[in-house]
Amino acid sequence: MRIIQAGDTRALRRLMPANAAIDRAFRRRVQTIVDRVRSGGDLALAAFARRFDGVDGPLEVPTDDVREQASKVEAAVRLAIRQAAKHIARVAFRQIPRHFDLRVAPGVSVEQRIEPLARVGCYVPGGRFPLPSSLLMTAVPARVAGVREIIAVCPRPEPAVMAAAVEAGVTRLFRVGGAHAVAALAYGTKTIPRVDKIVGPGNRYVATAKAIVAGDCAIDFYAGPTEIVIVAGAGRAAWIAADLVAQAEHDPDARAVLITWSEPLAARVSAAVDRAAAGRAVVEQSLAANGAIIVARTEHEAMDLANRFAPEHLVVDRESLARRPLVAGAVFVGDFSAQAAGDYATGSNHVLPTGGA
Repeated sequence: MRIIQAGDTRALRRLMPANAAIDRAFRRRVQTIVDRVRSGGDLALAAFARRFDGVDGPLEVPTDDVREQASKVEAAVRLAIRQAAKHIARVAFRQIPRHFDLRVAPGVSVEQRIEPLARVGCYVPGGRFPLPSSLLMTAVPARVAGVREIIAVCPRPEPAVMAAAVEAGVTRLFRVGGAHAVAALAYGTKTIPRVDKIVGPGNRYVATAKAIVAGDCAIDFYAGPTEIVIVAGAGRAAWIAADLVAQAEHDPDARAVLITWSEPLAARVSAAVDRAAAGRAVVEQSLAANGAIIVARTEHEAMDLANRFAPEHLVVDRESLARRPLVAGAVFVGDFSAQAAGDYATGSNHVLPTGGA
């Protein structure tokens, strides 16, 4: 894994999320897909589903089929899904804004009422492996909030995803993904109903499509390719490398960065990452394009750089660093706070802003 110095401003600019802004030609391609689904409805949607998702036939998965496939998932996996859903639900319940009725002056009161949306669309990436966790992270909070209809879209809903759909209380599940699925959720077709809000992570196509439809349908935020920044002055090189590789293996566009003020640690982690990444094409591609170890001059400079990245996931090696003002989607503190645990099991949500958002 390459090592760069914090003073190398050109290399830093290439790594920063702002440098990864969607180019205009790419946005036009996504806009074309969105426009075709908006105007062409099911015909356009089915054509894109055949082309991009390999789906030929009905897009909706019947409820009985969802339950049947879910029942085939091994008991240990179903138990893990159930436990994760419980943790997510507990956290989501505490996050719901509270109703209040405040008397601000004689005869004057201000009331805040929190009402659930009627219908939400949950985007679940197809990914290289099944992602039941992404379904739980989007659908469970919707259920806890009281949303009546939860629509999920996933280009390849494996049985584990269907088990998560049953556990989360998904109303309808469709075998479709990409920008065309986002457009269908935003504008509605005969098959897929229009939703009030679209939530969930995805690749560049999905994130860009969400940005395009945001004027017509509410979205959560820009949730594109995943990213991690680790700030550490000491630690076990193999553990730090594991966190970096765990992010890099998601997607060739994923970003994995270590910022340290220790040259020896930088060298050890670089070697550990190279060993772990060897022969894993997606990891090697991701790290070559968007990965680096940055050697800062001081701890203070390292934290300033981390805040400039404003990463989706920030890992710091000690509590004192976490007490500083931080700009990140989620913060993991200490040797034993593996970022992967937050992605799956602790109850914190892994659908987070990316790209400096």
